[in-house]
Formats: sequence, structure tokens, C-alpha cells
Amino acid sequence: MTLVGGSESFSGRANSRSHHTNRASATGVTFCLSLNRNQHKVELMAALAKNAQRVMIVTGAGRGIGAAIAKKAAADGYAVVVNYARSANQAHALVSHIKADGGTAIAVQADLNDEAGILGLFDAVDESFGRVDVLVNNAGIDLERPIIEVSREHVERLFRINVTAPILCAREAVKRMATSRGGDGGVIINIGSTAARTGGMPHDVIYTASKGAIDAFSLALAKEVGRQGIRVCSLRPGIIETDIFSTPGMLDRVREVARETVPIGRTGQPEDVAAAVLWLCSPEAAYVNGFPIDVSGGR
Repeated sequence: MTLVGGSESFSGRANSRSHHTNRASATGVTFCLSLNRNQHKVELMAALAKNAQRVMIVTGAGRGIGAAIAKKAAADGYAVVVNYARSANQAHALVSHIKADGGTAIAVQADLNDEAGILGLFDAVDESFGRVDVLVNNAGIDLERPIIEVSREHVERLFRINVTAPILCAREAVKRMATSRGGDGGVIINIGSTAARTGGMPHDVIYTASKGAIDAFSLALAKEVGRQGIRVCSLRPGIIETDIFSTPGMLDRVREVARETVPIGRTGQPEDVAAAVLWLCSPEAAYVNGFPIDVSGGR
């Protein structure tokens, strides 16, 4: 009896201990689940906050107009992708400046001269931000040469950078922006030139032709993707002071030309172009689409 009773009593204590152990285990599981849920909520909120920040890609953003656009965009709350081909020091200095001011930016080296570089640029954006809201096709090159000295190679190289690259970058942006593909829409701004309207400077016919192509492409693309939540504009700067006028004496000559030919009597600054770009990206410009916008002082 005692043994049986003892056994029964022991069994009862064992069952009681097991019950408490199970309760403790269950509490531990509940606590772990609670921690996991809280951690998931924190991670989810962080991801949502990250995804809520609008992302702008600026090609050729290491210096000049592109750098001014990137700075202004970061100041306005965008996460900025500073693309560069060779201006590594300038691009990374710009990113450091943006971060020091509390902004978000990354520098991505990509040579837009070939498609692989363009795909690599967008892969880097996917990995870092997972979205694209604005693409600014700013990268471009010039060629001042009389037509009789222009070679096929000159034309092909200039058009690869000034025309083909913006088209392929736009293609990749549309893939990510289009509402039919799960995107939130967006804005594509192609930096053109008033040369497309004025005929450009002497010996600048190839560059002028490329900027005319950009205007035509912008209008055609706007018509194609407008119902996918995407607006497309060509922004045409006039005489803007950048380091392309760094040759001794050239800036003074350019300023003199501006005083004589620009109705407001001065050259423009990269910040003038940046302000126009950010306006085009804003809700205030929601009905502006397809047609070129000049930032030229009336020239």
C-alpha cells in the first residue's frame, strides 16, 4: 500500500511537475513567439519605411548638373543613386556630403556605353532600395567638330551615350515603375538641350542631332507609358555654367554670350536646372507630360 501509495503519490508529484514544466515550456514558446512577432514587426516597419522613401536615379551625377540634381533631390527627401562612369572621387564625395546632411545616397559606378553597365546599375538599385520612382537621364557627351571631320565612330559613340543609353535606362525604369507590372508609377526626365531648338553652337551638329532625338523619344515614350502611371519629359538647359567651360577664358566668353543673347542677361547655374527637375517630379507637375521644358533664361 505504502509502496503503491508512495508510487501513486510520486506519480502525482511527477504529473504535477510535468504539468508545471509544460506550462513553463508553453510560456517560453509564447514568449519566443512574442519576441519573434515583435522582431518581425520591427523589421516590417523598417522595410516599409525604407520602401516609402522615394528613389531617384541620376546618371552622370558625379559633377555639374547631375550633382546639383542629386543634392537637391536628397534635400527634398529622395534616396539618391549617384551614377558615375569615371568621376569616382567626386561621386563618393557627393554621397558623403548627402549623408552628412542626413540624406540617403549611394554611388554606383556604371559605364552606360554598353548594356551590361546599364543592367548592373539597375541591379544595384534593386538590391539597395527595391524600387525606382524617378529616373533622370543626365549623362551625356559633346563633340565639337566640323561635319567634314566627323567619322562614323564619332557619331556612334556620341549616340550610344546620348541616345541609346537613355533609351535603355528608360526601358529598365519602366519595367519597375509600370503599374501593369506591379509598380507605383514614376517620372522619367531626359536632359536634353535647347540646341535641339536653336540648332546649337558652331561645329556641334552631332550633339545637336542627339538632343533632337531625345526630344522625340521623350514625347513618344510619354504616349506609350502614360496609362502605366509614368510621366516622361525632356528638360532642355540653355547656357549653364559647368566645368565644361573650365578652359582659361572660356567662361568669360560664355558669360558675354549670355549677356548678349539671353533675355534675362546671364548664364544659368546647375541649381537652376535641379530646381526644374524636382518641380517636374512633384505633384504640382502632375499634368506636365511629353513636351520639352526649357531652362534657358528665355534664349
